Amino acid sequence: MFNNLHVSLTTPALLFPAISLLLLAYTNRFFSLAALIRQLSNDKKPVQGDQIKNLRQRIIIIRKMQEAGVSSFALCVFCMILIYVGFNQIGSVVFGLSLLLLLYSLILSVIEIRISVDALTIHLEELSK
Repeated sequence: MFNNLHVSLTTPALLFPAISLLLLAYTNRFFSLAALIRQLSNDKKPVQGDQIKNLRQRIIIIRKMQEAGVSSFALCVFCMILIYVGFNQIGSVVFGLSLLLLLYSLILSVIEIRISVDALTIHLEELSK
């Protein structure tokens, strides 16, 4: 099944800029969420339970996004090492795993965006009261 797999050294290298930018975007989302949580804790207004639940969900998902992105990056590097030393088949499989982790990270990103939109909906409901 894996006999026809062949990935050149440049193929995983193409993912480096994409994964790096993705990790930067995830880090920015984390920092903006952390700033929001700090702002909410400094305000004297009570925070709704729905908001806290939403923020907890988002923190967990962003952590998983970052972990999957970093793991994808690490597997990409490992794949390049394997290909460099001549283990092309194993390197191709590792590259496939790297792509799957990247896909998982992107799916989590969409889920986090949807939860973020729910948070904005909760905020708009509060403003309309």
